[in-house]
Order: sequence, then structure tokens, then C-alpha cells
Amino acid sequence: MVSPIGVPRYKGDPPEHKYLCRLGYVLSHNTDNRTPDWVIEHLTPDRFKGPGNREAQGNPFAPDPDLKAGERSELADYKGSNYDRGHMAPAASMKFSEQATEESFYLSNMSPQVGKGLNRHIWADLEGIVRDWTCERRELLVITGPLYDTDEPKTIGKTHVAVPTAFYKIAYDPAQRRAIAFVLPNKAVDKKGKKAWDVLKQYIATIREVEERSGLELFVALPGRDQTRLGTLKSVMWPMRQKCSAS
Repeated sequence: MVSPIGVPRYKGDPPEHKYLCRLGYVLSHNTDNRTPDWVIEHLTPDRFKGPGNREAQGNPFAPDPDLKAGERSELADYKGSNYDRGHMAPAASMKFSEQATEESFYLSNMSPQVGKGLNRHIWADLEGIVRDWTCERRELLVITGPLYDTDEPKTIGKTHVAVPTAFYKIAYDPAQRRAIAFVLPNKAVDKKGKKAWDVLKQYIATIREVEERSGLELFVALPGRDQTRLGTLKSVMWPMRQKCSAS
């Protein structure tokens, strides 16, 4: 799943972390923050249809069974916090399998995310656009994660789950060797009557910015020249010629 782009590397001394490989994604879970540092999906159009159904499965949010109590977030941490359990790898990209859908609801795949105006709106819009790009381009690798702009972030719950400052999502087209990165603040985004497509343009970032703010080195399996080009180039909004519903 990660071999085309490589496993992201931590710069300097890495935090205590654990790699978790699921049917639909791979992540690095940060023990101190109780959130993932990065989540990688290898998207193809056939992942977006099938037996996986979050409503039918009862939105099965659950603490990660492969993490010990004390190093993971718990359901109680989010209760009354005013933050959503924000998916990094979205359930809507896991419909190909009931197991993949269920695993997407493990809290190790979540970060505290503002709900109204972000998780339920512009962030969900971005996830949908990435799926549409996948249906058009046939294959994308997507890296998603939280950003913390302070060494002592706000926390929620008894296990002190860190609240991110912002979130990043990077889509990479291996056929075209092109990438586009977004950084959205962890707050409500007012679309002011505009289409999500137009609003998201102002949140396009460089991969270098994501690396600097996350403390990660990304796309390490690519040739150095490609790493430099992708890292410094700020993409324009990718065109949309067809949506999944038309594929």
C-alpha cells in the first residue's frame, strides 16, 4: 500500500509510535498524542462500492483493539468535548469491504476535529473530491494527518487526546507523477455561498509546508529529483472532468 511512495520518515528523534496496517489503510499512531501522525490510502474506484455501509453497521466507533489502554484514545474522551471523531481515512472510501469499513472507525484513525463547518462540511467535500479524482485518474495515493503548531497542544478527555491546529491531505497521481496538497485549519470554514471546489483553492499548500509543520519526510521512495519537485511546487486545483457517479 505504501511501497510506491515509501513509509514517511520522522525528522530527528521520532515520537513513540506504532505502525498499524489495516485492510484499507496504513498509519503511524502517535502514543503521546493518541492520534495518527499520518494515514496512507491507495485509492482505486472499486473501493467506493460494495457491502461496507456505515449506517447499516451502526457507525461502529471503537478504541483500537491493537493498542493498549493508556496509549490510545477512548470513546469517553470525545464525549462532551465539542469535537467530532474526525476520520483521517474516510469510511466512504472503504465500501469495498465490511471489515475495511469497520476498521475505519477505530479511534486510531481519528483526530479531534471541529464538526460544523469542517468535518461535516468542507473536509467531507474534500474527501468527495478526492474520490472523484480517483474515479477519473483510476489510482491515487493519499496521505492525511493532523498538524500541531505547538509543543503543548490542547487536549481532551482523561487520556489527553491532542487537538490539532490543522489537518493536511495530499493526493498523489503515480501515473502523472503529480501531487496536490491541502492544509485546512481546525475550525469552521465559511464557504460564503461558494462551491467547495472554489473555497478549497485557498487552502492548497506545498508538500514542503506539510513536512515542516508535521516533522515528517514524505515520498521518500521517489527519486530525489521528484521529491524536490513535488515538495516545492504549489499545485493549481486539479481539473474535474467526470465524477464517480458518471464513471
